[in-house]
Amino acid sequence: MNILLVKLSSIGDVVHTLPSLAALRNRYPEAHITWVVEEESLDIIQGNPKIDRILVSGRKRWARRLKEGRDIGETLGEIRRFLRELRDRPYDVVIDFMGLLKSAILVFASRGRQKLGYDSMQEMSALFYNEKIPEDMGKHAVDRYLDFARHLGAQPAEPEFYLYIPEESRIRAEALLRDGGVDPESPFAVLSPMSYAGETRLWEDDRFAALGDRIRQELGWPTVITGHESGGRIGRIAAAMGTKALNLENRTTLKELAHLYHRAAVVVTPDSGPMHIAAAVGTPVVALFGASDPARTGPYGKIHTVIRADLPCSPCFKKTCDTRQCMKDISVNMVLDAVRRYVGPKEIR
Repeated sequence: MNILLVKLSSIGDVVHTLPSLAALRNRYPEAHITWVVEEESLDIIQGNPKIDRILVSGRKRWARRLKEGRDIGETLGEIRRFLRELRDRPYDVVIDFMGLLKSAILVFASRGRQKLGYDSMQEMSALFYNEKIPEDMGKHAVDRYLDFARHLGAQPAEPEFYLYIPEESRIRAEALLRDGGVDPESPFAVLSPMSYAGETRLWEDDRFAALGDRIRQELGWPTVITGHESGGRIGRIAAAMGTKALNLENRTTLKELAHLYHRAAVVVTPDSGPMHIAAAVGTPVVALFGASDPARTGPYGKIHTVIRADLPCSPCFKKTCDTRQCMKDISVNMVLDAVRRYVGPKEIR
């Protein structure tokens, strides 16, 4: 049996799909499973033993090159090779976990026999499938994706998140901590202030700085700040702190980040890809929610804490807002009180 999974991005959504991969592998242990993913999220599934082959789409890079009119011949050659690889196996089942036009086109192009997707018609994607299941937006994304596995006969119990982290990534992550004066064997807190899904998910810089200082002063924990391409935000947060924080902006791969989070006592973050990585490796998350809905995309599991202001307009799912009041109403004291719950050995939490 040949199975093709189409989940291109984003980081958090790819993490959410890992339990479905595990459920399908358990149901069909002899199947050949291929996963199509975009370059930015590759690290999440690279090396996963439940996957037989990974096809990497350079869609964003290809689109950027073509728009700029450079390397056109090389780009078109890469696209042709990708499509040839997409079609070189006779897929029995192709599953579109995204339900968007960009993913549905790949489902159709794969020439698979059973093209499975949601019936929601988002971006007209359902036109490309020959079999559909209901999309229950009242469920968390993890459980919603698992509906595909159930439809195909799987009976998943506890969702299984598996992130392969090679030894060199573990060594590198711990070296970054030690070089910055943070003992990976002792409790430390991670602040991950970035979210790239809109300004409505962002907490105030001065509050992240104040939180970092109070964690250090009142709990005695070092603070580590992580993120990529923050546009100066992370530097401003670190500079505003009265205590020293280890700034690891742009210094980790996703696999190194996963191990760093695994070592942390707690990760404080808005709704973001790193939030889901931290939850997947079993580290408690204090998640700050405003415009998005934690029932759909909150950190998965019972050990986490979600903080939200619970305004009548939230969740609005907007990417911009004149006030961002739902995030401004989250105080430093509220977040620090949540962090305090995780003081103590990890194994007894």
